[in-house]
Amino acid sequence: MSLEHLIFIHPWWVIAIDYVLGLIMWTLIGRVAMGFFLRDDSDFFFMRFFVRVTDPFLKLFRPITPSFLIDQFAPLYVAWFFYMIRFYLMPWLLGYSVLGMLSFPLESDIAIWLYQTFGPKP
Repeated sequence: MSLEHLIFIHPWWVIAIDYVLGLIMWTLIGRVAMGFFLRDDSDFFFMRFFVRVTDPFLKLFRPITPSFLIDQFAPLYVAWFFYMIRFYLMPWLLGYSVLGMLSFPLESDIAIWLYQTFGPKP
């Protein structure tokens, strides 16, 4: 299902909110992945980007982040909240049932692009 088809199912603002929440979630996950190889104060430009973009969200969620959690996994904990919002809260608020895997517009569009780019050619 492409973005054009999603417009008929969901209003444009729902897709925009999901894209923003999805980008935040995947950026937090990217920071965790980069953190396996680099320190947070690394000079590598990708790591600086991940830290700069995700730090405000980590500060926002700090009051509900457990103190026993290892600092390197705090972004993954925060990303879990964004996933839960996208998968459960947004459909519930919009009156939809939970849609399941690849029902997220962002991930669905990426999966379609990957299939069209690398999938079998007719």
